[in-house]
Amino acid sequence: MQIPVYQVDAFSGRPFAGNPAAICPLEAWLADEQMQSIAAENNLSETAFFVPEGDGHRLRWFTPFTEVDLCGHATLAAAFVVFRHLAPWLERVLFQTRSGPLMVSRSGDRLTMDFPSRPPAAVEAHPRLIPALGMPPKEVLAARDYMLVYETEEQVRALKPDMAGLREVDRFAVIVTAPGRDCDFVSRFFAPARGVPEDPVTGSAHCTLIPYWSRRLGKKQLFARQVSPRGGELWCEDLGERVHISGQAVEFLSGTITL
Repeated sequence: MQIPVYQVDAFSGRPFAGNPAAICPLEAWLADEQMQSIAAENNLSETAFFVPEGDGHRLRWFTPFTEVDLCGHATLAAAFVVFRHLAPWLERVLFQTRSGPLMVSRSGDRLTMDFPSRPPAAVEAHPRLIPALGMPPKEVLAARDYMLVYETEEQVRALKPDMAGLREVDRFAVIVTAPGRDCDFVSRFFAPARGVPEDPVTGSAHCTLIPYWSRRLGKKQLFARQVSPRGGELWCEDLGERVHISGQAVEFLSGTITL
């Protein structure tokens, strides 16, 4: 069996930056175990698979360890593959997912995802959370993920988390964030229990970051940086129950998986 595969750097306008995702367009679903094995073999933070469905596609995302309910950068990368290789005449593509319908549109070299908003609320931190990060935050909030708010970008950049400690916390992952020096806010994202110690750029985290920073800064349109070693740029908009997350993408490689 021959399966096409594309590796796309999402949330970057140049290769070797942003977040790499592997994208596998399929005519019909493989067994779940096969898709999980492919994701583990690719060893990227996400491998996405999609099949035609109705007027769009059904999309699923896998880390090297598990299937997830929402992934931004692999959705952006999947749309990039559709626009570039499968249906270059389209201006928007609809994906049906475990998180509901997700629309991605394009304007020039920028792709915009329409995602659900996940506003955070104040919570009590798991006892291993702050010791694992090594620096107390100003606020501890959560939606799907913990979100720890720091006072400065320098504090966020300086964090050197204990990944063994973070594996024990009681939420999917951990976001850390602060005001940015040359942007509205910065963030980092850690999900070691999901096989992703530090994610380079995380679209799904911005479903929580955008409503928080929109309310705090009093503005609907925001520019963000994820300050991982690879780094990435995101243009964001708060629409209430939905958020728009925009970015660029570049193709790094294309090939064939043989099963």
